[in-house]
Amino acid sequence: MNNLLIRILDFLMAFFGLIVTFPILLIVTIIGYFDTGSPIFIQQRVGKNKKPFNLIKFRTMSVDTKSVASHLASSASITKLGGFLRKTKVDELPQLINVLKGEMSFVGPRPNLFNQEELIAERDSRGVYNVLPGITGLGQVSNIDMSTPKLLAETDLKMIESLSIKNYFKYIMQTATGSGSGDAVS
Repeated sequence: MNNLLIRILDFLMAFFGLIVTFPILLIVTIIGYFDTGSPIFIQQRVGKNKKPFNLIKFRTMSVDTKSVASHLASSASITKLGGFLRKTKVDELPQLINVLKGEMSFVGPRPNLFNQEELIAERDSRGVYNVLPGITGLGQVSNIDMSTPKLLAETDLKMIESLSIKNYFKYIMQTATGSGSGDAVS
């Protein structure tokens, strides 16, 4: 699929998405202050060409939670508001800023942490870091998370090689309608 076309779609959808969801962003930020005292969560992730970028999300876990992949975090760390935000995927809305800035795409491999060495090796060997990471993709709608690095990297590559306008919108619609459960928390 044409990278310029993807970038234009990403930019326009992120721009208008931020305008449309601004009331939700504002309300969740205010409620989040009462929930954790720090509603915005910023974490360094691996981006295109393995360059670091700061991923922006709503905080769903207590402030003192260790910075590990979701599947390694304890479910006891998730706040009441965080549980709701994860279930509805509203915690992902601030990533529209990352998309607007060109650090992410709507569709691509989910960005991992730099300490996920096995996943980095699997993705690196398949050229997965040659594309922008995404808010959603084939792995997410197929319920494949970062706890299975080889399978996820293979799925990421399959998505990259078969990405078309149709699949781009298909993954977005599947995510919006509830396909996939996101990253598992133990």
